[in-house]
Amino acid sequence: MVGRVLGPWGLEGALLVEVLTERPERFRPGAEVLVQGKPYRCRRVRWQRGSLLLWLWGVESREAAEALRGRLLEVPFTPPPPERFYHFQVLGLEVWTETGEFLGTVHRILETGSNDIYVVRGPRGEVLIPAIDTVVREIDPNRGRMVVHLLPGLLP
Repeated sequence: MVGRVLGPWGLEGALLVEVLTERPERFRPGAEVLVQGKPYRCRRVRWQRGSLLLWLWGVESREAAEALRGRLLEVPFTPPPPERFYHFQVLGLEVWTETGEFLGTVHRILETGSNDIYVVRGPRGEVLIPAIDTVVREIDPNRGRMVVHLLPGLLP
């Protein structure tokens, strides 16, 4: 979900949108958004006092815009490249060591610039796992688990 339609704006089908994404650049002319699974293309975008005014192709009257009031705007899901994962795919995963010890679940992800840090909460308290190949051996969102190789000093 990237936005919520607050209501129509003006007479030509513009939508006043509450932005729900940390990446507002997703709203640009030509970009696709979904409203209840129906695809629309962004025709025009304008920022006004912290809110977004959005014109969609196919929504060209105040009445058409009013019909979308309260609806959520989504973007189509694009799978990440192989061996890469979106945060929502990692959050909540169970974390296990290669030796079978349960460390907990991924509670948060810290973005550091060089690599992410997975904040794992479990029986040993909070454990910080660097998201690097030498530590994270497997991420399997389908099974709900991550397998890690513990380097010296990672455990409290």
